[in-house]
Amino acid sequence: MPSGTMAMLETYPKAINLDRAELAAAIDALNDCAQACTACADACLSEDMVADLTTCVRTNLDCADICATTARVLSRHTGYDANISRTLLEACATACRSCGDECAGHADTHEHCRVCAEACRACEQACRDLLARIS
Repeated sequence: MPSGTMAMLETYPKAINLDRAELAAAIDALNDCAQACTACADACLSEDMVADLTTCVRTNLDCADICATTARVLSRHTGYDANISRTLLEACATACRSCGDECAGHADTHEHCRVCAEACRACEQACRDLLARIS
C-alpha cells in the first residue's frame, strides 16, 4: 500500500518533473527526520544533563524546521521552481549532516540521539539523491 505522500502525489493531475515514487520517498524521509529531531530535542530537555545538550537541542530544532519546510515545498508542484527546491534540498542535507553529527556524539549515552542520528543520515541521503535527479 502506498504511503499517504505517494497517494497524494498520484492524484496530482499534471506531469511532475520527478519520479513520483522517488519524490514520495524523499518527502517521507524529510517528515520522518523532522519528527525524530523534534522528539529528540524534547527528550534532551528531559535529561538530567540538559545543560550539556543545548547545542543538540538547537541543532535538532533547526533541522526539524528545515526538513518540515522542505517537505512542504516539495509537496507543491503548481508553478514549480527547481532553483528553490535545489536550494532547500542543499540546506536540508547540510542541516541533517550537522544534526546527525551532533546526535551521534551523544548516541552512546542517549538512545534518542542514536535514533535521531540515523533519521538524519537517511534524510541527508534522500536529499542528496533527489538533488542528483534535479541537477
